[in-house]
Amino acid sequence: MNSKLSLGGIGVFIIYFIIVALYGYYVYKKKSKVNDSKNFFLAEGSLTWWAIGASIIASNISAEQFIGMSGEGFFAGIAVAVYEWLGAVVLIIVAVFFMPVYIKNKIYTMPQFLKNRYNGSVALIMSVFWIFLYIFINLTSILYLGALAINGLIGGEYFHIVMVCLAVFAVIITLGGMRVIGYTDVIQVGVLVIGGLATTYMTLTIVGEKFGVGSEAIAGFKVLLKEAPEHFHLMLAKPKPGASQVDINKYLILPAVGMYAAGQWISNLNYWGCNQYITQRALGADLQTARTGILFASLLKILMPVIVMLPGIIAYVLYKGGHLQLAGGKDTAYAAILGLLPPELKGLAAAALTAAIVASLAGKCNSISTIFTLDIYKKHINILSSEQRMVWTGRIAIVISMIIAVMFTWHDLLGIGRAGGYTFVQKYTSYISPGVFATFILGMFWKRTNSIAAFTGIIFGFLISVFFNELAVKVFGPETLLYTAFPNMDGVYEIPFFICLSWSFIITMLVMVGTSILGPRINPKAFELDAEMFKLKPSSIVLIASIMLLIIAIYARFW
Repeated sequence: MNSKLSLGGIGVFIIYFIIVALYGYYVYKKKSKVNDSKNFFLAEGSLTWWAIGASIIASNISAEQFIGMSGEGFFAGIAVAVYEWLGAVVLIIVAVFFMPVYIKNKIYTMPQFLKNRYNGSVALIMSVFWIFLYIFINLTSILYLGALAINGLIGGEYFHIVMVCLAVFAVIITLGGMRVIGYTDVIQVGVLVIGGLATTYMTLTIVGEKFGVGSEAIAGFKVLLKEAPEHFHLMLAKPKPGASQVDINKYLILPAVGMYAAGQWISNLNYWGCNQYITQRALGADLQTARTGILFASLLKILMPVIVMLPGIIAYVLYKGGHLQLAGGKDTAYAAILGLLPPELKGLAAAALTAAIVASLAGKCNSISTIFTLDIYKKHINILSSEQRMVWTGRIAIVISMIIAVMFTWHDLLGIGRAGGYTFVQKYTSYISPGVFATFILGMFWKRTNSIAAFTGIIFGFLISVFFNELAVKVFGPETLLYTAFPNMDGVYEIPFFICLSWSFIITMLVMVGTSILGPRINPKAFELDAEMFKLKPSSIVLIASIMLLIIAIYARFW
């Protein structure tokens, strides 16, 4: 197996790079107001619904999905697709219920929401939380996993060079502002989908050929169902006494009913509804444009497991059958699969992977820049800052954040490779999700919630998450009414992090409600809501119904 790109594959890759660079430059020169801060950070009012939807997906699907989710698909199977398919449902909730609140109240950043609804101290605390999260969890994991995959495609000797090239390409795009990111993301998501689907289709034909059932993709998929039936269940059973360590490890990351009861919903609602990185694409648009764009993203989201999860199952079946070798752990599965492709198609696959990585890095950097400039620098450091100075401050923040991410990723100081990329991101994001989501959901829909409750919820939510994840087993033992802990690969008893997330959120909500009851019945800063805000146009209703029918069909088939 030759994993290196051919001359033709390199040509395909270079063409992709040139097209994105030229189009980005065109958008920057012709459509951007370079010294307008709202234009730079938000592309205010200029993104169409299809640009919003494509940008959301391009920014969301990155190395952590291509590499991390393929790795979890190799390990645990289709159950990991819950992140994508439940995410599609959550995007509907965000479009219908969250966006009207944001847009009616002219919210442009998530810290601004917290300031308007609570106070500046709550907003500042969360601004710092988000910047640390985006730099040390998101940027680092995307860089590490992306460099790992592309390095495998070009021979395995250029990990750090690839990492730096990805970082530089992403910074160049980000320096053009949100409008450049939004419109280049349309190209990125096109390359991502076409290249990703082509990769899945070709590797399915390879499966069929290797197992002697023909070269049709459908035949290859039937081989997967036959050879790995345990990989095609959306629900993983709770391990019984005597269960293998492999089954326990699967349950620790995907705890069946436990994660559907609360954890996955909280994680997804926090990510899609309370996350600057995602909502930023829609916050500058009118309500209908924003809604349609988010629903378009929801529809695309249903397709993503075929591109980012199914290759992992394909790799598992080929590996199990002796037709594929892995250079390392599960996170090398996607790179191994790409090594089987025809030379020119490797270039398209590399372009799709790079598109996903660069778009996601650019989106994260823009969010870091936006939060730092608009919610920290402008409000607490230089209140009289000019538009031009704010734009340049944002650009400096972009460069510094990427340099920090490269430094921490250079020797994998955070242990991303050991934890598994996808699990690394999900687990450590879940440390702040309970407090953040509780603060947002109560702030939107319960007028009694006050700033003391918000401050308490953010801090307490983080602390209780740390307690459940790191200390609960040591204090209360491995078996209680709230949880069951299992030994991980190191023999240390661990509670599935989605169970930790669930209980952390429930307890945080109770604390916040109790704190708010001690205050006035209606907080003066509460948002005014009315039924008209949540009414849907017929086109939106049809789109929502179509998405839900597709999700129901998938779960009916693979439950």
